[in-house]
Amino acid sequence: MAVIPYGRQDIRQEDIDAVVEVLQSDFLTQGPAVPRFEQTVADYCGVAHALAVNSATSALHIACLALDLREGDWLWTSPITFVASANCALYCGANVDFVDIDPRTYNMCPVALARKLEQAERVGRLPKIVVPVHLCGQPCDMAAIHDLSRRFGFRIIEDASHAIGGRYKGEPVGNCAYSDITVLSFHPVKIITTAEGGMVLTNNGALADKMALLRSHGITRDAARMTHEPDGPWYYQQIELGFNYRLTDLQAALGVSQMTRLDRYVHRRHELAHRYDGLLSGLPVRLPWSFPDAYSGLHLYVVRLELDSIKTSHAQVFGFLRERGIGVNLHYIPVHLQPYYQRLGFHPGQFPESERYYAEAISLPMYPTLTEAQQDQVVGALHGALQT
Repeated sequence: MAVIPYGRQDIRQEDIDAVVEVLQSDFLTQGPAVPRFEQTVADYCGVAHALAVNSATSALHIACLALDLREGDWLWTSPITFVASANCALYCGANVDFVDIDPRTYNMCPVALARKLEQAERVGRLPKIVVPVHLCGQPCDMAAIHDLSRRFGFRIIEDASHAIGGRYKGEPVGNCAYSDITVLSFHPVKIITTAEGGMVLTNNGALADKMALLRSHGITRDAARMTHEPDGPWYYQQIELGFNYRLTDLQAALGVSQMTRLDRYVHRRHELAHRYDGLLSGLPVRLPWSFPDAYSGLHLYVVRLELDSIKTSHAQVFGFLRERGIGVNLHYIPVHLQPYYQRLGFHPGQFPESERYYAEAISLPMYPTLTEAQQDQVVGALHGALQT
């Protein structure tokens, strides 16, 4: 039985040709393909600086370091995200807290954020950084979050790992109009892929320079940044404690090729989502809601089971679908429920909207090469699951 996965990459001959061209060139790692990919994404997103790295996790880490997150500071993010959105703070020795989600968008709720900020201000524990996560590709209410940042003095990293190709208030996600830094992911199930990889975007030249250092061991060959004149043309200096977070030219060449199809990919995802909406109407499931100011990248199509209206459990529906070759998934287990975070003091009941979401959510297959026949198979299996 062929399994229909929840997501998958689309690799075509032009992608293969682009990678082979690099394999036959003089550069496999730090050659011309990486800056070409960076410029392609920067131009698409309308942002001044784009720096490719080896994962979105690395991107989050150096973004936090560039914003000087350190021991004693606080980073707030959403509980409904992959753990990397929170772990990046711990890598810097900082503390983590969470802001509950909006029950319609499943993104960080600006009302809950405002309320938590007011409480934090009273006790002198405001966050240094807030990381809104564009879950499923739908942008957060960034204007509202940005307004709060000006009032309470925090910096913003947009975790747009799901959202390249989306738009907010008519402008591309990633333009950093409402944030200091935006992070992208190019994991194979994301909207475009570099096999593995990520990117940081910013309009701030100083932040870009700092992140460029951090992704490559903290080493510079720029004489203007050295402590003394270079000893010779071979000379370099390590001026920061950095990391080996670089992307290869092989991956970047794949990324450049994939970018030529980005708009088509997102358009196809919207076609599939519209068709899901019609096929699933009338079933005891809550369909995705679209924020009026946003155009989602639609990395994921998540439904929520109306458990009061069906005679089976969340786990039973999930298992029924998996047994029939429908590779559903669940994005995500609330981070504060992970054992590691419970050892930090978090516990069930702290973020009730996020926990309700987790109890009901299922990610259905969503990727550009999903056929209508496969989609019909998914919907038919879900009908069966809900009637069992």
